[in-house]
Amino acid sequence: MHDRAPLFIIGPCSLESREISMRVAEFTAFLLESLDHPSEWVFKGSFLKDNRTSHDSYRGPGMDEGLRILEEISGEFSVRTLTDIHNAQQAVPTAQVVDIIQIPAFLCRQTSILQAAGATGKPLNIKKGQFMNPENMRGAVAKAVAAGCPEIWLTERGTFFGYGDLVVDFRSLSVMSGFSQKVILDVTHSLQRPGAAGGISGGCREFAPALARAGAAWGVDGLFIETHPDPSSALSDSATMVDFDTLDGMVRKAVIHWEGR
Repeated sequence: MHDRAPLFIIGPCSLESREISMRVAEFTAFLLESLDHPSEWVFKGSFLKDNRTSHDSYRGPGMDEGLRILEEISGEFSVRTLTDIHNAQQAVPTAQVVDIIQIPAFLCRQTSILQAAGATGKPLNIKKGQFMNPENMRGAVAKAVAAGCPEIWLTERGTFFGYGDLVVDFRSLSVMSGFSQKVILDVTHSLQRPGAAGGISGGCREFAPALARAGAAWGVDGLFIETHPDPSSALSDSATMVDFDTLDGMVRKAVIHWEGR
């Protein structure tokens, strides 16, 4: 898409605890530093997940504790951090701590949130709604730009396919690259099966390595990957999380495909 070093957005997605978050950040820092190819990474952690399948699903540690964890990780590993907001009131306090604000997929058309986030002056990562035509993401971009946003990334995370599955249309990556600074492929969220595991989302993590390679070969600016020391025990998205060994292989092979495209 754009001629830059590859970017990896890596995290446990939902912040479970300081300990898990630090383990993910420490492993990722070691991994990226060991690559021959220069790459950048961003640590992603959500202080609140507001679109859970079930009312009793884990949602996160809350804003105050979550932002404290992200601030510590930023200082400890000299890495940029990213988190999502779910209402306009969260924009300013979040922007005082993190480097990049994310707009969740289900909220990508919400004018008040896009305007509030854009007005903070921070880069925005807007996730394309599972229900959205990629061309129609121009509207979301325009709202944030009009509010003063200096840089916008758009993230593909799959499109609804029937009632319980998602599919990635790779054409959307090229379409969205025409009106954003970066296009990201969210590998692990694209492999979810919404509501397929009863009260939680299911998924197919076994396809994550191949999807990451495909995205890199296509030429995306970055890959979004959820990882966890023990995915089966993860409190959120356990069906699509990858373990550290899988992450290591995915990142190394993705870089090879980037270089060969």
